[in-house]
Amino acid sequence: MTEKREQPDDIIETDLPPSGLGARLRNYFLTGIVVAGPLAITAWLITAVITWVDDAVRPLIPELYRPETYLPWKIPGSGLVIALVAITLLGFLTANLVGRTLVQLGDHLIDRMPIVRPIYKTVKQVFQMLFSKSGTSFRKVGLVEFPAPGMWSLVFLSQAPSAEVAKRLPGDDDQISVFLPCTPNPTTGFFFYLPRKKIIELEIPVEQAATLIMSAGMIQPGAVSTNGNQHAFAAMAAAARSAQAAREDKTKEPAA
Repeated sequence: MTEKREQPDDIIETDLPPSGLGARLRNYFLTGIVVAGPLAITAWLITAVITWVDDAVRPLIPELYRPETYLPWKIPGSGLVIALVAITLLGFLTANLVGRTLVQLGDHLIDRMPIVRPIYKTVKQVFQMLFSKSGTSFRKVGLVEFPAPGMWSLVFLSQAPSAEVAKRLPGDDDQISVFLPCTPNPTTGFFFYLPRKKIIELEIPVEQAATLIMSAGMIQPGAVSTNGNQHAFAAMAAAARSAQAAREDKTKEPAA
């Protein structure tokens, strides 16, 4: 009696006969691509970023203080290290009274520039939202019924609208800012206000939701392998079905 050996999860299935040499070679080749591809792209991106920072910072450093002046080759990443130290030092100086005074003076000068002022303020608000401890970036994920009844889309929840916007929105429902990202580029999409009662909040991280959107559904939240459980996705589907059933029951109720 022969035992049936299980194939590893990372072996790619093919349509060729499993006993054929061509099928095995194809499986090995595709598995190698799956392993080497992400490593190569990650290394290329890191190298490109380091090279870009080095080229931007190196001209600002006097030649006397450059490492390549005393070495027969360039040290990759030296400009990146200098940039990190300079940014950290800038943050340290800004945290004290003198630094805050200089920053306020710079903001006051920029406020007098008609074209530069809106660009600077918008970019500053975005950076404060993303990197400040008091910022309010996307922290929750939800489902909304879009673009048609019975169809559900992932959205990122932000914060409540300002008082000026809230008082002009129709109805007395509690509204919230919603961003609906597009696939496969989640940095573009639609922004709108929506009542909280029309949103199904999901217990999945924003990073997993972004991965789900960028992969067009091929990488599901909680999927650890091809045959692994997908509890998060099952919860999403159950929540959407419950909301749809509640909406259908409400439409079937006889008018008073």
